[in-house]
Amino acid sequence: MEKEIILRRLVIRSFHVNQIEVAEKMTLINNKLKLSLASIEGIVSQTNLVEKMSVSIIKPSDHNCEINTIMDIIPISTKVLGGLGEGITHTMTGVYVLLTGADEDGKQMSEFGSSEGNLSEKLFLNRAGTPSASDLIIHIDVTLTGGQIYDRNLPLAAFKASDAYIQEIRNVLKSKESAEATEKHEFFDKQKPNRKKVVIVKQIAGQGAMYDNQLFSDEPSGLKGGKSIIDMGNVPIILSANEYRDGALRSMT
Repeated sequence: MEKEIILRRLVIRSFHVNQIEVAEKMTLINNKLKLSLASIEGIVSQTNLVEKMSVSIIKPSDHNCEINTIMDIIPISTKVLGGLGEGITHTMTGVYVLLTGADEDGKQMSEFGSSEGNLSEKLFLNRAGTPSASDLIIHIDVTLTGGQIYDRNLPLAAFKASDAYIQEIRNVLKSKESAEATEKHEFFDKQKPNRKKVVIVKQIAGQGAMYDNQLFSDEPSGLKGGKSIIDMGNVPIILSANEYRDGALRSMT
C-alpha cells in the first residue's frame, strides 16, 4: 500500500480562560482575561447603522437575565501563522461571545421567529456550537438605527461592530507564547492513494438578512475579509477538513 501524502498541517493551541473582568487594558495572563471597553465608542462612531454597543460578562450562574434576540455564538480564535486550514491557530476555551441585537424601536434582529427573553430559557447549553454549562460568556449587545428597512445591512452592521471588538481580543491571543498554551493539537490534510474518497455534503443557508454564511474570512469564525455565500451566488464550495475545522465557514443565522 502506498504511503499517505501529507498536504497541510494545522496546529491549534488552546488557551483556557477561567476568569474575566473589566480593566483599562486588554490582557490574557494566567487564565484571566481582562476586557477593555475603551474602544467601544470609537467602533460605534465608525460603523454605519450602529447607535450603541455594550459589552458585559455573564458568568455560568448568571443566566437568569433578559437579552435581545440571539444573533450568533462566536468562538474566539486567531491565526498566528498561515491561512485558514493550515499553519498555527490560537483559540480560547472556557469562553464564548454571545451577540444579541435590536434596533432603537425594539425590533429584534431576526426573520422567522426571534429569541429575545430570559437567557436561561433561550440558550441551550452543552450542544455543538453553544457554550457548556461552565463556560463564561462575553455578551455583546448592539442597538441599530431605528426606522430602517429590514434588509441585510442592519444585521451585518451588528456583525461588523462586534467583529471589530472581538479582533482586539484576538490580537491579545495572537501574541501569546506557545509555552503558555493549555493544550496543543495537530491535524493533517492527507491524501491516501488507492483508498476510497470521502466527501461530506453540508447544506447551508443563503437567503439574506439573518440567513447568511460567511466563508474564508481573515480570522477563524471572523467577518472581515470574508465572502457571503449569497454574494457568491450560493454556488457549491469545496473546503478541506482542516479549513472547516479552522473556522473557514461561519454561520450567521
